[in-house]
Amino acid sequence: MLDYKNILNVKHYVISEVLVKELVKYNLNLNEFLLIIYFYNEDNKIFNLSDIKEKLGISEKDILEAFNSLTVKKLINIVVENDNNGKIKETISLDGLYANLTNSIKNENKKETKDNIFDAFESEFNRKLSPIEYEIVNAWLDNNISEELILGALKEAIYNGVRNFRYIDKIIYEWGKNGFKTMEDVQNHLKQMPEKKQNKEELFDYDWLDDNEV
Repeated sequence: MLDYKNILNVKHYVISEVLVKELVKYNLNLNEFLLIIYFYNEDNKIFNLSDIKEKLGISEKDILEAFNSLTVKKLINIVVENDNNGKIKETISLDGLYANLTNSIKNENKKETKDNIFDAFESEFNRKLSPIEYEIVNAWLDNNISEELILGALKEAIYNGVRNFRYIDKIIYEWGKNGFKTMEDVQNHLKQMPEKKQNKEELFDYDWLDDNEV
């Protein structure tokens, strides 16, 4: 009698949830998906047609078609290198797939950062932002202004009773001019100022009273 339990436990192929979500974007067919799983799980990533056929149960023709398609999509590629004995060998690289995954994660994080900033501004301003205001926030991010500094400048403006993008932009400009990268840099700068100066002088010499519009 066959021991089906042992048969099913011979080989386990695994793939991360994050990677599955990335692969879905490429509308891969089943054979392409299986081939990615195969190379993802193999320590010795070589194109062994007979081994792939045996482990995946698909024809050589289907394997070759799937392989060519994945290469065209730049999800896998062949790397030629020398082994320890100086012999040339070809291995399969998933660097293209991993690069796409990294970019996707960065874009998701960037989107999440934008959403956090937009939500914070709309909450403090108690209204939806205008298209121009969205562009201003995007310009700050494009200039590598961190989420921390943008939100810090917003808090500084609210603390001073100003709900004004030009005032906030001035704060960000002054912080950048002073080389501040984090709110800790801002706080350290304030601590270094004489106590008398801190109490009597504003950090930002900006007349916002006559300029209440963006």
